[in-house]
Amino acid sequence: MSASSQKLLGDWRSEVERHIVGDSAPVTELMLTLLAGGHALLESAPGLGKTTLVRTVAVAAGLDLGRIQCTPDLMPMDVTGGEMVLPEACNTPGAVVFRQGPIFHQVVLADELNRATPRTQSAMLEAMQERTVTTGCVTRKLPEPFHVLATQNPIEQEGTWPLPEAQLDRFLAMIKIPTPDVAALAAITRGTTGKEVSPPKPVLQPENLLALQHTVREVLVATPVRDWAARLVLATHPGSEHAPDNLGEQIECGASPRAGQALLGMAKALAFLEGRSHIGMVDLRRVARPVLRHRLSPTFEFLARGGDLDAIVDDLVRLVPRECAA
Repeated sequence: MSASSQKLLGDWRSEVERHIVGDSAPVTELMLTLLAGGHALLESAPGLGKTTLVRTVAVAAGLDLGRIQCTPDLMPMDVTGGEMVLPEACNTPGAVVFRQGPIFHQVVLADELNRATPRTQSAMLEAMQERTVTTGCVTRKLPEPFHVLATQNPIEQEGTWPLPEAQLDRFLAMIKIPTPDVAALAAITRGTTGKEVSPPKPVLQPENLLALQHTVREVLVATPVRDWAARLVLATHPGSEHAPDNLGEQIECGASPRAGQALLGMAKALAFLEGRSHIGMVDLRRVARPVLRHRLSPTFEFLARGGDLDAIVDDLVRLVPRECAA
């Protein structure tokens, strides 16, 4: 890593941590997601700072931030924008123009995404995968970089719609924010009830983040490491030769090939963040939870028992052999 890249990353992290206290894992995972060029789904109980974390990371990176407050009456056009007829007094009578929706920002904060209806949720699928929006017969490119950072509350289920698997799979990572401990909670109350803290300031520019993303893609991956990532993804499928015998009692459907791409992308970003030019299996193990936890479809019996998907991911990471059997 060059000295300039190291300084940019250090300044970015320092600015974020100046405003975010508590467990550093969510901060790291969100930074890794942006460095890997992906989207993130943040999940926690109410009041644990999901929106604050997204806003701080985006502002510190110098990115243009747009917000969508998801509600049951939100329509797809409220997300993507659409064609509108101008009033006669404004322009040529009957003139039609395209008005951009909030999706046309470099970072889109979709707050409480699971409160939007499936119809509205699907309006983001093309944007998240293709970085384009199609209305009528016209396809428009979204700005670069482009990231959807969505939040959801797993506790309040009334008036919500579970995210479909096709949309979950487009999130590079699911980031869980834990309840703060005593020291972190005391720091939060001190910072929010005492002297007002200055807002986060941009320490990067969008072109800086694009350059960092390009460098992350150049991090080296050895063939045994790539093969182990492939075996780990296949091990999430019941019936696969790499899967444990009892996996079918817990998981109905495993991860898609996007999971393999996400594993390597997040691991490359982690190695880059730590100043290394190549990744190892330890990097894949460290990013396995945020990459895989939302891509596994649990059985009803597993959910009824209160099963933990993170525990399944940990077991798979432990059981998948480092080398493929001859």
